[in-house]
Amino acid sequence: MRQKVRGGWRARATARAVLGAAVAVLAGFLSEAPRAASLCGADGPQPGGAVYRICMPSPGAWNGDLVIWAHGYVDVTEPVAIPESQLCLADGFCIPTIVNGLGFGFATTSYRMNGLVTTPVEDVAELIDLFAAQQGAPRRVFVVGASEGGLATALALERRPDLFAGGVSACGPIGDFVRQVEYYGDFRVAFDYFFPGLLPGTLLDVPPDLMDHWDDFWDNTVKPVVFDPANAGKLSQLLKVAKAPYDPGVQETIEKTVRDGVWYNVFAAEDLYAKLHGSPYDNTGKVYMGSWNDRALNAGVARYLADPAALATIDALFTTTGRLDVPMVNLHTTKDQQVAFVQELLYAQKVRAAGAAANHLLIPSFRYGHCNFKPWEAILAFVIAVQKAEGVAPTGVEALLPPADRDAYTDAARAAGLLR
Repeated sequence: MRQKVRGGWRARATARAVLGAAVAVLAGFLSEAPRAASLCGADGPQPGGAVYRICMPSPGAWNGDLVIWAHGYVDVTEPVAIPESQLCLADGFCIPTIVNGLGFGFATTSYRMNGLVTTPVEDVAELIDLFAAQQGAPRRVFVVGASEGGLATALALERRPDLFAGGVSACGPIGDFVRQVEYYGDFRVAFDYFFPGLLPGTLLDVPPDLMDHWDDFWDNTVKPVVFDPANAGKLSQLLKVAKAPYDPGVQETIEKTVRDGVWYNVFAAEDLYAKLHGSPYDNTGKVYMGSWNDRALNAGVARYLADPAALATIDALFTTTGRLDVPMVNLHTTKDQQVAFVQELLYAQKVRAAGAAANHLLIPSFRYGHCNFKPWEAILAFVIAVQKAEGVAPTGVEALLPPADRDAYTDAARAAGLLR
């Protein structure tokens, strides 16, 4: 039974990406790059119920290694299928093209479920046998993922070093999954305090019809109130109390941060609570700061008690250890409005405590946005992971980058000792 101090519960997820539905980390900004041969087979079923896809370089060009792509969040109401929006750009330039262009085999999975994926490591690991049956056993296997896929990557590298040689975990909640949930919970209760009654329901009780007409409700009801100049003080306090990132003076980032902050609760609550067997959110002992009157804030904000079963499920399924026997490179923007950069700092602490610092490298991107990387940063992270695992960096990288990014990559790669 879900426990609460204030508020009820009823919510259901609907059609949007949360935690980013990140544009592909390796290809998201590579629309200007030249295309290399990439031959993709038909999608097929995995033993656990997921859907998989394998793409290969031109005949004779495979270097013997495999790259597995772990995609980000897909709404629970969508059919189980490989999310094309996270593989390709509008012009058709796709991650398999990048991976195959460097000589690697490529495989990806839909996972066996959408929403919160409780079997990420199992679904990713199944790809290796499927690939081997079709193409032959790979020499080494790398896993790369973003957002929810970034967490899947970290868990896979920690738990199955027998399968994976290394990888790249980007913009994922890898440091503390409970803290990730708390961010969105804190945002909702703070929003309700500063703008009472503007959002129907509560943290644990979201009316289903709100999801059905969310875009209109945001544009015509929420946005005009929150961004009314007369409410600038309330908005400023909300952002401070919730510790929400944005670019000062850039209205677009403020609006995106606020919308993302409430969207998660509106759309993803039911799926989260159902799969965790309760709500993991607990603010009964939290002291909020950043308002004009913190005493009134702490006396008036809604309080909720976590379900022990939910916390136990998180501990079993989503808690990382920092114990890395293979190299992992992390990418994260410092002003990520969906998965806070602090997740990387918390993970780095775990790595140091586990004595695994030699296998870990963080590449911060000093900008706003979830998984908002430059192409040279994404490619650099992958090249470093491969170099750490194999002792040799992939070649031909510059040819896959847009011209504007080649100098930045060359400079960074040289500084990292990848080029002479």
